[in-house]
This record gives sequence, C-alpha cells and structure tokens, in this order.
Amino acid sequence: MIGNGRELEEFERELAKSDKRTLQSKFDLLDAMWEEAVYFGVLPPRDILEGLQVDLRVARTVNSV
Repeated sequence: MIGNGRELEEFERELAKSDKRTLQSKFDLLDAMWEEAVYFGVLPPRDILEGLQVDLRVARTVNSV
C-alpha cells in the first residue's frame, strides 16, 4: 500500500524528467515487448473475455471503498 501519495507523484515526475529516450525508442521497446509476449504465447489471449468476471469483481470492490 502506498503511504504517501505525494511522494509517489513526485518520484514519478522526476523519473519521467530523467528519462532521455525518444518517443520512437519507447515505441520500439513496446513493440519488442509485444513480440516477446506473442512468442511466449501470453498475448493475444485465446479468449478475450477470460478473467473479465474477476476483473469486474475487483473493480467493484475497489470502487466501493
């Protein structure tokens, strides 16, 4: 659990500022990660609705707090 949200936001801002990669290199990394996931059979899911019920229950629980 995150104790101090402001500290986390500041950390994320500083991390984003220090990242010197170009937008194209970020897209290249995303493409490579997608290809690796496809290679290992993780993506795309066989059944696109698989796990949806669990996700909905978790979302309802989180949003009710």
